[in-house]
Amino acid sequence: MKRTTKIIGNVLYGIVFAALLLMIVMVISSRASGGEPQLFGYQFKTVLSGSMEPTFKTGSLIVVKEVKDAKILKENDVITFRQDEKNVVTHRIVEVVKQGDNVFYRTKGDNNEEADVNPVMTQNVVAKYSGITIPFIGYFLNYASTPLGTGLLLIIPGLLLLGYAAWTIRLAIKEIEEKTKVASAPDQKQIVS
Repeated sequence: MKRTTKIIGNVLYGIVFAALLLMIVMVISSRASGGEPQLFGYQFKTVLSGSMEPTFKTGSLIVVKEVKDAKILKENDVITFRQDEKNVVTHRIVEVVKQGDNVFYRTKGDNNEEADVNPVMTQNVVAKYSGITIPFIGYFLNYASTPLGTGLLLIIPGLLLLGYAAWTIRLAIKEIEEKTKVASAPDQKQIVS
């Protein structure tokens, strides 16, 4: 029983510690870039509207990869692009338009009736969807980007790790005390005369 409890405790500790490290990296990356978090060349984008449902549900987190050469994209690719100076949109390419050396993309949200009004120029393409979607995590990431969310994101896992460390120390002390009691107890087999 003790061995099973110890194994479960170690696994939980590993999971919490890995989650804490991942959260810290994401928060620091988000703060450093001034935008969405980045990890190993991938960006994490929060789906804020239903324009791409059912492909992406609102509140999901999608993973996109930076595009080096935007001219090689093709129809049905899902791309993230700058709509204007402040807004970034992720929609599907429905048509590739070539005019001489220039390439433009007509895009459309999967849930929209009509294609987007303005074609997307290659220089406005930011990234391409990697195929990874994590439902509901986008809500959490949005909250984590606020000052209060960032504080809680760093404090709560830290408190959990401290609590786990205290619990582990308490178990170790209890085990040492039990071993000490057994070692110092008089031998029950002695014959009293």
